[in-house]
Amino acid sequence: MDVSIIILNYRSRGLVYQCIKTIRLYPSDCSYEIIVVDNGSGDGIGDFLAERFPEVRFIDAKANLGFAAGNNLGIRAAKGRYILIMNPDITVRPGSIDALVRFMDKHPDVGVAGPKLLRPNGKVDESCYRFHRWLTPIFRRTPLGRLQSGRTENDRYVMADFDRLESRNVDWLLGAVLIVRRSALDKVGLLDEGYFMYFEDTDWCRRFWQDGYQVVYFVDSIMVHCHERLSAQVLWLFGPFNLAARRHIRSAIYYFRKWGIKPITHEELTPKVNN
Repeated sequence: MDVSIIILNYRSRGLVYQCIKTIRLYPSDCSYEIIVVDNGSGDGIGDFLAERFPEVRFIDAKANLGFAAGNNLGIRAAKGRYILIMNPDITVRPGSIDALVRFMDKHPDVGVAGPKLLRPNGKVDESCYRFHRWLTPIFRRTPLGRLQSGRTENDRYVMADFDRLESRNVDWLLGAVLIVRRSALDKVGLLDEGYFMYFEDTDWCRRFWQDGYQVVYFVDSIMVHCHERLSAQVLWLFGPFNLAARRHIRSAIYYFRKWGIKPITHEELTPKVNN
């Protein structure tokens, strides 16, 4: 088995249907399985999948475990040489999965790669970043981001100096779509379940870099991302009244307690990588 595609559902049955439909629409050169993990949606997705896509493996988490723990259930059940985590709001394009597999096969030092993501309007979506500094979340979620220092930090964080036209090593990739090498995963470990939502992808990529594996933004694979950033709809000033913002704040605190506040880049984490 080449690839295990893991789709985590939480009350997004329609998106899951469309995601699987586009995966099956385009013939693939690689062998794959699809695993859908349901985080206690209560929307009947298990019966729905059994009727529409009987070949899909279904795991019922019984409760909303969050992004990390939910995906980890799928990873533990996966049989592929590669794990492809895919949010339900992703639409694959012809050859996009095969391109990721070929790239990983040719580059054994790469532990994680992510495709170029487009928004539905065709514009490039943010999906690769530099590591957070401790002020980054504050600048991005409070009026302080309107200051010159805030705009400068945000540009650094979102890699505004990168045109997204070529593949390159990056600090971390958005967890909406990630292909992960199984042999590297066995060394690095699963997603940190201390994060319920947000920062788990940052943390994971940082651990891959720390263990000597590259993290690559790969432009020859393109997918479409119909993404809604729930935590960004409200400023942190009002975060206590917004569940997504509260989860973002808790994850940020957990992340900086774990890693500290010293600024760092992936180059400083890679003593074992041979470029």
